[in-house]
Amino acid sequence: MSLEWYDRISSELQDHLESICEKYDQVGHMTIDRGAKHPRIEFFVETDDNGRDYFCTLFFDPHNEEFYIETLDFDLELKARTILTDIEEIVDVVHESLHDYLNEDEEIELYELDDDLNDEEVGIYEIDDNEDYEEIDVYWTTDEVTAYTYKDEVEVAYQFGVIEDTGDGVLRRVNRIVTTDNELIEDETNFIFSKEEASTIISMIASNMDSLKDFNESDHID
Repeated sequence: MSLEWYDRISSELQDHLESICEKYDQVGHMTIDRGAKHPRIEFFVETDDNGRDYFCTLFFDPHNEEFYIETLDFDLELKARTILTDIEEIVDVVHESLHDYLNEDEEIELYELDDDLNDEEVGIYEIDDNEDYEEIDVYWTTDEVTAYTYKDEVEVAYQFGVIEDTGDGVLRRVNRIVTTDNELIEDETNFIFSKEEASTIISMIASNMDSLKDFNESDHID
């Protein structure tokens, strides 16, 4: 096993990205974790609150001496690897991930579901700069799927749909909580994204799965 290829890419990658992308030169940063079992290079931009938003993670397999990124197949709940054979492919992946992140960040929109419509078609309302409301039709391609439950007190469910006019995806999240007074509280949010963004979203989730923690009932439930 050798880290020679990893060290070479790590030392050259920042300069390559800065030279081909003005945006990366302005906001892009990277960190190197050489001590992990599969060393990685993580790319991020700094946020206004001095935090970090990570937009891409490269992994290195020291046994095969190759770089790869991870994606997640939501249906099979399996990780998949995309092998990157040379520095040009690596630069392209990071470059594209940055611009996907920046485009998503620049297109912040507010949406609200209309509960009066049926499950086949739900109106989503977009708030524009003039505070006018435009109804958007969504076709729900899946039933509501329960992702997490605790006794009969908490339920988190998801549903996937497609905006008919634009073809964008909609991920609907419903959080239901039963209070001690036996009152049902529902909190609903919707995440909308384009087909071009989907692979980046999947890759970011897959790359950071190991950083996530399972629900700890003692921390989340009184």
